[in-house]
Amino acid sequence: MTTGKFIVFRAKALIFATGGLGTLYGFTTYSQTVSGDGQALAYRAGFCLEDPEFVQFHPTGLVPSGILMTEACRGEGGYLRNAHGDRFMEKYASAKMEMAPRDIVSRSEMTEIIEGNGFEGPEGLDYIHLDLTHLGADTINHRLPLIREVCMKFIGLDPILEPIPVRAVAHYSMGGIEADSNGATKVTGAWAAGEVACISVHGANRLGSNSTAECLVWGGITGEETVKYLHTDPPLPKLPADQVDREANRIMSLLEKKGVENPYDLRRELRDTMDQYLGVFRTGEGMGKALQEIKTLKQRFDNISIKDKSSIYNTNLINVLETENLLELAEVVVTAALAREESRGGHARTDFSNRDDDNWLKHTLARCGEDGPKLDYKPVNISRWKPVERKY
Repeated sequence: MTTGKFIVFRAKALIFATGGLGTLYGFTTYSQTVSGDGQALAYRAGFCLEDPEFVQFHPTGLVPSGILMTEACRGEGGYLRNAHGDRFMEKYASAKMEMAPRDIVSRSEMTEIIEGNGFEGPEGLDYIHLDLTHLGADTINHRLPLIREVCMKFIGLDPILEPIPVRAVAHYSMGGIEADSNGATKVTGAWAAGEVACISVHGANRLGSNSTAECLVWGGITGEETVKYLHTDPPLPKLPADQVDREANRIMSLLEKKGVENPYDLRRELRDTMDQYLGVFRTGEGMGKALQEIKTLKQRFDNISIKDKSSIYNTNLINVLETENLLELAEVVVTAALAREESRGGHARTDFSNRDDDNWLKHTLARCGEDGPKLDYKPVNISRWKPVERKY
């Protein structure tokens, strides 16, 4: 960024630790830097992406920004209410109420909104209420001070006095670069750790706080495994000059484009598409429309222009590279989700509402092909705990 120079690193070992792909969505808890770059780089380089269709939605994203209203709000005794003031979780998980698993609460909220029991929000972001008012000022100030601060600063609302507008929000990628229990990929000398990886410690549906364990545990494991590998004194690979030249030309040629498409518009349209068709509830018809729209956006991307032609701190170029990565990953996510004709974990289809272990108890593997993602599958390794139906 500081020089605009194209730099090549040669390394004996590699660890992907670049996080998730949450800014595929417009309404998301992620920061804008989480644009799936590591997954896109790996995908284009020939690595498989595993289970990309499984995206977790957290029940309580602040409307309209998507900022996370932590699980602690409900853990401290917060209520979820619809527009009629009802604690609607009584209908969906009476034994657990607001502390039911995230996917159940998210689907319950969206069902209330779809059935007209929500509040009308900005730009289609209809919402329900997260009510903390009964907890009192002392509890909120001592147990949830940052929640109060965020609400007051971002929407001018004091949760001591008023309920918080929230809805289900894109929050985590259960899938990622295919890796084994040590974080090793199929490529010798390459590992993946954290959200970018699919170890698959989460299966199809991450439990709260397991993302921290994923980062800490596999951060340690992949570091140790890399050191062991380096102690075998592997050779430093030769510089693949042809590949380097192609990549440099690919990136620098973006600056020379003189098309009519605004890349920021393409990014906004992509996120609108993902929000509309790849959210908490999905259908084959909707995902088919999403896939066609993404293919159209990829074609339009070829006709972009970048206004900033400079080398130093060219944030326009960075944004375009991120948008290119997001378009690539969106096609992978939608293709995998469209193929999986069942509901499992974070993947909920209203046209295939049941889990189908006979046909779909398997991991998706997506590989980059000339005409788009090529799907394959591998069995799920189940040792002790057999999957059963959740009941509350």
